[in-house]
Amino acid sequence: MSETGSSLLYPLFNLWVANFTKLYPNVQINTASTGSGAGQAGAEKGTVQFGSSDAYLSSSVQAAYPYVLNIPVAISAQQINYNVPEVPSTIHLNFSGPVLSGIYNGSITYWDDVNIKVINPGAASLLPHQAIIPIHRADGSGDTFIFTQYLSKSTPSWNSTVGFGTTVSWPSVPSAQSANGNGGMVTACEGNKYSIAYIGVSYLKQATSGGLGYAYLKNQAGNFVDITQSNIQAAANSLVSQTPNDERISLIFAPGANSYPIINYEYVMVSKNQNATGMALAMRTFLTWAIQPNYGNSGNFLNQVSFIPLPPSVAELSESQIAQIQGP
Repeated sequence: MSETGSSLLYPLFNLWVANFTKLYPNVQINTASTGSGAGQAGAEKGTVQFGSSDAYLSSSVQAAYPYVLNIPVAISAQQINYNVPEVPSTIHLNFSGPVLSGIYNGSITYWDDVNIKVINPGAASLLPHQAIIPIHRADGSGDTFIFTQYLSKSTPSWNSTVGFGTTVSWPSVPSAQSANGNGGMVTACEGNKYSIAYIGVSYLKQATSGGLGYAYLKNQAGNFVDITQSNIQAAANSLVSQTPNDERISLIFAPGANSYPIINYEYVMVSKNQNATGMALAMRTFLTWAIQPNYGNSGNFLNQVSFIPLPPSVAELSESQIAQIQGP
């Protein structure tokens, strides 16, 4: 079997495959980190068995490919990292959707802009008069999808001008840069002083070990919250009951005092129609193993990438979707 897609899910997929294939040595799974856009396309066209993505298929794309299942396998989140040497690692800058929208649309251009200083009273004196370098993904990306959803849900002007998607028409900002994959975003942010980037939580340790700071984000309740597992869990708890049978749902900007505002289901996208009975069985076996709390969804795996497990009700929906994968 082959898997390609989300660079955020890629580290977890590798952990899963290494352990699953010890139990099932006759099953071979090849993985590649290509971005969610490629993962979605691979699942739609049948060029891979699994396409992974931080983003579910839109209604229009789902209608065009009704045989593609969107199966959540875990819950993840996204951090905002920055490279501002004047701000020590003991301080986490605050950011809101409107301020991030201003940075990425070019209306906020310096780190000591009043809009940044006013939400960072404890660090205002540290913010330098240096131009901000906003970094965004160059490839089709679920991380772009959930980041721009946060901007759209928190900032009406962004929603009406740019919107959200795995790719968007980024406003022209002279200092802006782009990078491929979460690893590329980390490297670009590390290599450019005064830059800012959105990066999947599975790269949090890599980003912080490289000296990058990470932000507290303003949630729907108006609080600036850390990207802790408890705050991710709080956001998930407020919305998972609304998950439909096809499991396509946004978990962004969830209500709740402690809810971290950028969380999402990590999806595996797969065609329900397989050309071999053995392939269908192997796929069902792997995906069922992956979502079990005592196997793939255990802390032994998820804690290594800062994910949280699927709630039982969502795991049941995923099991129902997995059961639809059949051979000829």
